[in-house]
Amino acid sequence: MTFNEEALRHLAIPTLNQPARQAAQERLDSLVKPPGSLGRLEDIALQLAAIRGEICYSLGKRCVIIMAADNGVVAEGVSSAPQYITATQTLNFARGITGVAVLAKAFNTDLFIYDVGINGTIDHSGIYNRKIAFGTGNIAQEPAMTRQEALAALGVGVEAVEVAWQQGYELIGVGEMGIGNTTTAAAVLAALTGAAVEEVTGLGAGLSDEGYRRKQGVIAQALALHQPRCQDPLEVLAKLGGFDLAAMVGVFLGGASRGLPVVIDGFISMVAALVAVRLHPQSWGYLFPSHASSEPGVKVAAAALGLEPYLPLGMRLGEGSGCPLMFNLMDAACVVIREMATFAEADIGDEYMTKIKMGSVFQRKES
Repeated sequence: MTFNEEALRHLAIPTLNQPARQAAQERLDSLVKPPGSLGRLEDIALQLAAIRGEICYSLGKRCVIIMAADNGVVAEGVSSAPQYITATQTLNFARGITGVAVLAKAFNTDLFIYDVGINGTIDHSGIYNRKIAFGTGNIAQEPAMTRQEALAALGVGVEAVEVAWQQGYELIGVGEMGIGNTTTAAAVLAALTGAAVEEVTGLGAGLSDEGYRRKQGVIAQALALHQPRCQDPLEVLAKLGGFDLAAMVGVFLGGASRGLPVVIDGFISMVAALVAVRLHPQSWGYLFPSHASSEPGVKVAAAALGLEPYLPLGMRLGEGSGCPLMFNLMDAACVVIREMATFAEADIGDEYMTKIKMGSVFQRKES
């Protein structure tokens, strides 16, 4: 499919259904429990109601869309893993033996695997070949890609959602595979937010102290070389990002345009979500952050998005591994609002709740 700047500008994202959200709030308040006592599960239920336009529902088929690509910046020694791992692990996704693959299998989740820029040729029936090029440029020396290539990668992400949507998937997660992509994601994040390189740079897969310092230097060098305009997220993405990151942005935008809830994984996924929201602010209401990655930059990205991850698990695998876990939490929110009894149904008078509702600490915090 052809995806250009006009298509990006005119991508239509449905308005959230606020009456449905209000109806969901009223039902939650009527359930046999103290108000707000299920905490952030209630937040999930409210957001899903606004997306779905209904309050008693079940989430259907779900999948994680994984974008795989290589990043030329690995030539600078910013990763502890060799570049061939990108291709090897992408094949292992299809074999069902990686972290995200086993979690997906355990929690009734399918994988859609895309090659958008692996530095090598992969021929596997379980992997979509949408290669833009054999890896990006080295951002320490040259732009990662052209603006047109960034748009093409975005289009792959939008297309991937369309393929899933046509097959009846109702819940999407976003994952990645690409050696060196914590470097490109950190560079994009620093450019978009103005955060210091030290704030956004982590150890990735496990760098030595020397490697960590080198990684910080490479990111600073790339930022000084390209000086992308933060008000143009596509320029930032093209100069500093990766095909994997750009395609993930497309998944977030494509999911929102189809009215689907989309789950953020960890650091790289969070940065892609930030780019998506900078391009189309309306996409924000469709995002669900899964886990609080141990990569330091995730705090910067989450703060820029105004989102707080739900699961403090200390994970840093990537791949989309947090998404199947978050899907289950979302199922739990649906079960509560759908199946929990109201005071009337439970034959319990709710008169004693009046004081709680009118004067509880929960109510005071909201006022």
